[in-house]
Amino acid sequence: MHASPTYEAAAQVLAALVRRGWTIAVAESLTGGLATSALVDVPGASAAVRGGVVAYSTEVKRDALGVDAGLLDAVGAVDVTVAWQMADGVRRMLGADVGVSTTGVAGPEPQDGQPVGTVWIAVVTPSGESTTLHVFAGDRPAIRRQAVAAALAETIRQL
Repeated sequence: MHASPTYEAAAQVLAALVRRGWTIAVAESLTGGLATSALVDVPGASAAVRGGVVAYSTEVKRDALGVDAGLLDAVGAVDVTVAWQMADGVRRMLGADVGVSTTGVAGPEPQDGQPVGTVWIAVVTPSGESTTLHVFAGDRPAIRRQAVAAALAETIRQL
């Protein structure tokens, strides 16, 4: 049996974190815990995974992760700065070295003026950060899976 590309990417993320002695925390909106689940599918994940927060509602993004309320009111949850603030917020909240976030529109309807498939991913580490825009195609489950794969790939790039 061969491991999936998502499993392989999660294993790469964890190996890179362990090599550096770093930990990771994930803030997820549209992915609803799938990215954190992908990480903890890998044996030994507890050496690097601090935890995850499913910040599906705007209120949780604001109240738990510290995303700016004015920003959320002005632009909604699907935004470059919101993604960055989610990643930075989960990193601080859970005491991790690396924070990763996913926020976007899985469908079936557009949200906050953003079309279905629009996804922002942010990665904040002690040595750098990135926030990337993706536009995925497919149904809701496909968009969510693609967002997890992209979040893992971006984390690997930052590590």
